[in-house]
Amino acid sequence: MAPGTSEAERRLAALVRAHNRWRGAEVFNLLASENAVSATARRYLSSDLAGRYTLPVETSVAGELLDNSYTGTRYTDAIERVANDAATRVFRARFATTRPLSGHLAALSALVPLVPPRSRILAIPPEQGGYDGYAPGFVPAMLGYTVRPLPAEGPGYRVDATVAVETIRREHPHAVVLGQSFFLFPYPLREIADAAHDADALVLYDASHVLGLIAGGEFQDPLREGADVVFGSTHKSFPGPQGGLLFTDREDLFRQLDPALVWRVFDNAHWNRIAALAQTLLELERCGRDYARTVIEDARALGASLAERNLPLVAAEEGFTASHQLHLDRAELRARWSLGTGALARRLERQRLLIDLVGRIGTAEIARLGLMPDDMPRLAELLMRGGPRGERVGPEVLHWRREFPTLRFA
Repeated sequence: MAPGTSEAERRLAALVRAHNRWRGAEVFNLLASENAVSATARRYLSSDLAGRYTLPVETSVAGELLDNSYTGTRYTDAIERVANDAATRVFRARFATTRPLSGHLAALSALVPLVPPRSRILAIPPEQGGYDGYAPGFVPAMLGYTVRPLPAEGPGYRVDATVAVETIRREHPHAVVLGQSFFLFPYPLREIADAAHDADALVLYDASHVLGLIAGGEFQDPLREGADVVFGSTHKSFPGPQGGLLFTDREDLFRQLDPALVWRVFDNAHWNRIAALAQTLLELERCGRDYARTVIEDARALGASLAERNLPLVAAEEGFTASHQLHLDRAELRARWSLGTGALARRLERQRLLIDLVGRIGTAEIARLGLMPDDMPRLAELLMRGGPRGERVGPEVLHWRREFPTLRFA
């Protein structure tokens, strides 16, 4: 490092290098909420765009109407157009914006302009796999909503069409917000949308976990199935930088949404992230279907391989999953192995195998590394040995991980 560098700076540099080695080359990441960003997208994240600030919104200064408060934005404006155009193509939408800074802020970008205060919304409860942000006390409390439960049933947290329609007819919501943190199977979206629209309610689809699968056409097609607005985060099954995006086919809604992005939910966008997101969208335009198909095939094959080895998962009778996620059966895990999901995750972390503490296993990043369904029995064996059996398999994991130095689908 340069002369005069402080001890804190050297310490920081060492930590970043250690993280890059650990997470980028020495573990298998099976966290359902993470993915790997391509080398090109990472270059854009660290480009000069990282420090630039622009405000592309119509404003009036001293009586003069301006479309931007800054000069020097010719390239950032063009980059945003590339990103938004790519999003409309990938998701077959008429309108899209890549400005939201996260999936949560993308949700707020839809809710704030479209769902008035004191409205009633339906959302899947957290105890049934739903996203905590839509629970009473969080976003609904901030915006003055009354939130009522949209039931998700069984260990796989599936939304039943008949129950959903009956709930919508009984509750008369202003909006139905679909979205789950525990997300194995598609929604009966046509039935939900028909009932919601009959009640003059909007259908807002939070695709945060399954956005990359939707981009690849391998989960469900929300706009064609009746969703009014779709939004989500871009770093889970979608293999981009942390951030969010939003898209719709309805011009009347987008005309309300787009102005709400500036000086309301947020003001400036992060242009390095938008460039990296544009790159990821263009990569998925080329190979998104193969990527999404591989992710799901890996998940189903890993589920079957783990079940054969006595690691209990939910929804076995339904093929375990139709997404990138697998869910551990917590009660059976404790009964068979005297382990909670948190203890299992910590044990596996020491062996270079990462799952989350709440019992989800994800296959998005390992598909990007190049692991295929035929590799899942070997991975399942390592998970069983390093987890429930408590064996030291870290060296084997490291040796195998080094066989995958580059990303596929990039």
